Amino acid sequence: MNKDVKEPIRKKWIWIGLVLITLGNVPWYFSDSMVEPYVFGFPLWGFIILVFSIILSAYLSWICLTQWKIVEDEEEANK
Repeated sequence: MNKDVKEPIRKKWIWIGLVLITLGNVPWYFSDSMVEPYVFGFPLWGFIILVFSIILSAYLSWICLTQWKIVEDEEEANK
């Protein structure tokens, strides 16, 4: 196996970040009656979900672009 090949599944910090972002994305920490205050027309819990969804998308995109180097890329380059 080539030492330059990176597999993000083996990095614990990636999983820790993913779990933390996912926990933030589920507003379980609000009470059932939490509808107000509104932020930009969204209830606070909806705004938090929107922000954490954007963070999750950016995090996963960053992981795919910078932390993932697979063998197929090297094979394609050698052809």
